[in-house]
Amino acid sequence: MSKIGFNLPEQIRNTQLLRAEEEWYLPILSNKFNLPVQKIKRNNFGQYDMAVNYLTSVLEEAKAINKVAIYNIDHMAQLLFRGADAAHLLHRTVGANVLDMKIGQCKYTLLLNDNGGVQDDMIIMKVKEDEFVIVINAGHDITDQAEHDGHIEDLIADIDRIMTHKRPEEDVTAIDVSDKFVKIDIQGPLSFKLISKLYGDSCLKNRYQPEKNMNFFTFNVFEYENTHYLISRTGYTNRWGWELYVPAEVAEAQFKRIVTEALALGGMLVGLGGRDENRISAGNVGLPLMGQEYDPHHTPVNAPLFEAAIDMTKSDFIGKQALAQELLNKPQKRLALFISEGIVTGRGIYKDGLRLGSVTSSINSPNVSEEKRIALSSLRKSVAGPDGIAAIGLGWLYQTPFDLDGEGKEITEINEQPVRIKVEFFREDENKKPMGTPVIGYITNEGITPSTASKPLKQIENL
Repeated sequence: MSKIGFNLPEQIRNTQLLRAEEEWYLPILSNKFNLPVQKIKRNNFGQYDMAVNYLTSVLEEAKAINKVAIYNIDHMAQLLFRGADAAHLLHRTVGANVLDMKIGQCKYTLLLNDNGGVQDDMIIMKVKEDEFVIVINAGHDITDQAEHDGHIEDLIADIDRIMTHKRPEEDVTAIDVSDKFVKIDIQGPLSFKLISKLYGDSCLKNRYQPEKNMNFFTFNVFEYENTHYLISRTGYTNRWGWELYVPAEVAEAQFKRIVTEALALGGMLVGLGGRDENRISAGNVGLPLMGQEYDPHHTPVNAPLFEAAIDMTKSDFIGKQALAQELLNKPQKRLALFISEGIVTGRGIYKDGLRLGSVTSSINSPNVSEEKRIALSSLRKSVAGPDGIAAIGLGWLYQTPFDLDGEGKEITEINEQPVRIKVEFFREDENKKPMGTPVIGYITNEGITPSTASKPLKQIENL
């Protein structure tokens, strides 16, 4: 089969909104907040030149989610699968049950390898009985060879991984349609107000019951000024919000409308740094990130979204046998959220000298309450006070650190108070032995802020 994925680009790619970020948004931000114009801090993310933050700091941008946050997510790719057998092909490759999907439904799932490791996480949207759109992570649209840590690595695009399993007699075509759309995420409690003002509230209604608001993990297709849009009630923040797929030919103009309205509502455009904080800071454990909490060498068993992403009752899918074998052994590993007095990227997690696991993500957060920061018992001046800052993060543990009740369930609360397990974060030598002075913190299951993503929209439609 000839490949569909792209070659590794010779130069880092630009999103279709980069010019608007540089030439339009920076001057507006400079005038609004009286900041000097300077270059946007950017990183290579999935072979795209992505903003880490704009003139505003990562901490300032991370707070925008409490009103409305806008994200340029044009680096993520959209794949279109069509044909009478498209559902069956997807069903036996990804972990989710695709055959039971309804038109207008979204499903979060994982594409695994034969060993059960995670190649990518994605959202599938059923457009028609024989048509699906899959939204994948940046860089997972490349099939080529690349040098990594001194050796040559084979890159295989998701679209090729899936189509490799197409049977000769099956009717399935697949194309990358990312150049047709620009993905702009609109998240936070004022997202309903922003979208309904700019595009009308009909696009936020339930397609089967128009008198009601759309459900979590559904999408609509709508027309605005003679162009077709797709909007899904999904997002990478665990808060109320939507992901908007804007036709490429009008994307820059619509981006400007959306950001202008967000600024008027007290929100702002958020770079990858703020987005990273936002994915961790809502819900009991936050949301995992491909390449950090997920990777091709470890299975997703016991990850917080495992049961949502993987249907082990299916007859087969890529990696199922490896997962089934691991589950037979009743693995104790667990992904945990922690609060620490500083950033602890790459450190080991220890309690009473015993190594509990490894940090996979860590970032400073402006959304940690003063009460949670006081509970750290930190001597750092930067942590204390109403405007103090603490770090939040995720880590894989060998087993749960919480005590278990008689039914084998974790005891994460006692008398309605959260259990907080004090830990230390150490740098480690090549033998995984702790060294240096630790950073202190605690593991908790209470989260940083509540998850609102699936809550009724009536709570925000009149804000």
